[in-house]
Amino acid sequence: MKPREIIILLLAAAFGAIAIVTWNGEEEAKQQTAKALAELSKTKADAEAASKQAATSLAKTKADAEAAAKLAAEALAKAKADAAQTVADLAKAKEDAAKAAVKAAELEKAKNDAAARVNELNAELAKLRDGSELKEAIASRKKAEADLEAASAALREANAKLAAALTRIAELEEENRRLREQPRGTPNTSPNYRVL
Repeated sequence: MKPREIIILLLAAAFGAIAIVTWNGEEEAKQQTAKALAELSKTKADAEAASKQAATSLAKTKADAEAAAKLAAEALAKAKADAAQTVADLAKAKEDAAKAAVKAAELEKAKNDAAARVNELNAELAKLRDGSELKEAIASRKKAEADLEAASAALREANAKLAAALTRIAELEEENRRLREQPRGTPNTSPNYRVL
C-alpha cells in the first residue's frame, strides 16, 4: 500500500475511535463503530482498487516506455546511418565543389581569352570598316613602288658602271696579252719564272 492510503486508513481509524469515545450511548457507539468500520473497509477496498489500477497503469507505462525506448533505439540507429550517409554525401559534395571550382577557373580563363580575342577582332573590324588598314597598305605599296623605282634606277646605274668596268677589264686584258707577246730581252731560264 502507498503511504497516502495508509494515512487515510489511520485517519479513518482515529476518527472512528474519537467517535466511539465521544458518543454517549453504547448502541450509538456500536453503530458509529460499525459505520466507521464500513467506511474503513470501503476505504481499504478503494485503496486496493486504486493500488491495482496504479499497478496496471504502471505496467502499461512500463510497456509504453519499453516500446518508446525500442522506437528511440531504432530511430537512433537510423539517424546514425543517415548521419554516415550525410557525411559521405558531404565528402562527395566537397569533391564535386572542388572539381567545379577548377572547371569554373578554366572556364573563366577561356572566357577572358575569348573576350580578349573578341576585342582584337573588334579592333580589326573597326580598322577594316574605316579603311585605315587599307590606307596603310596602299601607302606601303606606294612606298614600295617608289623604293622599287629607286632601286631600279640604282640598278641601271650599277649596270652601266659594271658595263664600263667590264669594258675596261677587257681593255686591260687585251693590253696585258699584247704586253706578254712582246719579246723582252734574254729569256729567264729559272724554273720559277712566269711570264705575265
